Amino acid sequence: MDFQHSGEIWRDFPELIPGVAYADGITPGVTADDRVAQFTAIASSRLAAVPESELPEIRAWRRAFTRMGLKPTQYRCASEALLRRFRKEGALPQLHPLVDVCNAASAAFAIPVAVFDVAQITRCLEVRYAAGDEDCLTFSGETEHPAPGEVIFADQAGNVHARRWTNRQSGLSAVRAQTATVLIVAEAMHDSAPSDVPELIAAIAGDVSALWSITPRTTVLSPSAPLFTFPG
Repeated sequence: MDFQHSGEIWRDFPELIPGVAYADGITPGVTADDRVAQFTAIASSRLAAVPESELPEIRAWRRAFTRMGLKPTQYRCASEALLRRFRKEGALPQLHPLVDVCNAASAAFAIPVAVFDVAQITRCLEVRYAAGDEDCLTFSGETEHPAPGEVIFADQAGNVHARRWTNRQSGLSAVRAQTATVLIVAEAMHDSAPSDVPELIAAIAGDVSALWSITPRTTVLSPSAPLFTFPG
């Protein structure tokens, strides 16, 4: 199986820095509270200095959403949505230990992080512009169809695994108790993304290794090395 961004995405967003990790052997029966607390403490410190909308990582995604024709205060990247919720509620939801770690890391770095159940992906997963005939399964069980030109994560069967790029994942490949194999994707566009994304991916990989005693495969993609191949 492969993960990549289309040539059109690289052309239109040359500042993009994507980091990816693949892990096999995930189970729900671990406790990630300490690692979540470490990340959320960082998020708290950052939010004490400036609101999430002023963080450079969020500002860069707001500019990208504007370029995609979206109102950035109506559709927010996942890390901004997490930070808003964390600022208002003082905690992040507990869903699954891996998702909890990735959400907390996303909040700490203010960088969107997506976690996909590999078993639900059909062959290649690509970030690309939608044709308009793809299917997106919502968490409520409904099927949506992205508008032509929307940036989506889509597999070769036409299943959408995330809409509006980093705005919202689908219900199809969401991590569940039975999930064992995952693909983790972090994407950023701010000035220090070339150093921040590798640091974020390394931090998540380190926690995965500590919690599940497995060694994730990781890399940072670029226009010259855009493809990540992983077992399917």
